[in-house]
Amino acid sequence: MSSAQIETVFSTADKAKLAAALALVVAAVVAFYALSAQGGLVQWAALLGCLLLGVVVFFTSMHGRQLVGFGRDAWREVQKVVWPARKEAMQMTAYVFGFVFLMALFLWVTDKTIEWVFYDLILGWKK
Repeated sequence: MSSAQIETVFSTADKAKLAAALALVVAAVVAFYALSAQGGLVQWAALLGCLLLGVVVFFTSMHGRQLVGFGRDAWREVQKVVWPARKEAMQMTAYVFGFVFLMALFLWVTDKTIEWVFYDLILGWKK
């Protein structure tokens, strides 16, 4: 079995892009509250504009490209899933409900038995 480690090196430019994206998100929140006197439309425009710019900057960095690649790989894996037919899904759901009912019944009987043993037999407390 191979124990090779994968090392990812991020350049200074990628770190700067991440810092810029974070700064734009902070600027969006600050602008939203700083522009409260200008009106709601200006506030929301500044918030959404800075957030959108921050997202664009993030997706141009290596982390953003890796996130996009992960999303594509995940979508490919989801497409490979063989979903059960309606009949199978209904049967499995019925099995789960049946099992839950039996477990609830078992736990209730166990609880009442332990209650009877402790309170009635051992302690002698009659209800």
